[in-house]
Amino acid sequence: MLEAQHLQFGFRPEQLVLNDISLALSEGEWLGLSGDSGAGKSTLGKLLAGQLSPKGGRIYIDGGPLPASGLSPVQWLPQSPELAVNPRWRVAKILHEAWQPPAALLHAFGIQPAWLSRFPHALSGGELQRICVLRALAPGVRYLIADEISTMLDPITQVALWQALKTYAEKHRLGVLVISHDTALLKRLCQRRYHLTQGYCISC
Repeated sequence: MLEAQHLQFGFRPEQLVLNDISLALSEGEWLGLSGDSGAGKSTLGKLLAGQLSPKGGRIYIDGGPLPASGLSPVQWLPQSPELAVNPRWRVAKILHEAWQPPAALLHAFGIQPAWLSRFPHALSGGELQRICVLRALAPGVRYLIADEISTMLDPITQVALWQALKTYAEKHRLGVLVISHDTALLKRLCQRRYHLTQGYCISC
């Protein structure tokens, strides 16, 4: 289980973005998180993935701290995939930095073999996002923080991406936190939902 207990965080000491956040994400569970722009959704996602350190409170995985090195079992997927890749690497190197997924999985995520020899700037945002999602599914990853990952995709590609991710997550018992402004999407995907407002999480 991935747990946050009484998290506090602020970029300035006198102003907290997150006041007192406690939540838990179980293996195999899909949890939704909504909130207005600037409410701190991405900040919370980065905290849960260990990319930021809380000013107060703790984050646990199975009762212990997140590992300080090596592959993190919690992966944060940002809305803008170009910010998560090395622009000087070809796509194959970006993907294989984490693992070498089988051809069937490449097909399931709609990834064309020709993409692998290109540089990130040669792909559309949606194409690159699919690469980043698949990269994050490396063996050893147990939780995904999906931060508005389908916002830039057309409706058909959105459905295909979520279906592929849902199938993989159910098979491997991955816990997924879906961060989105799209309440209909959250209702469709998630068993439980929270709304982040004024630094607090409210159950929907």
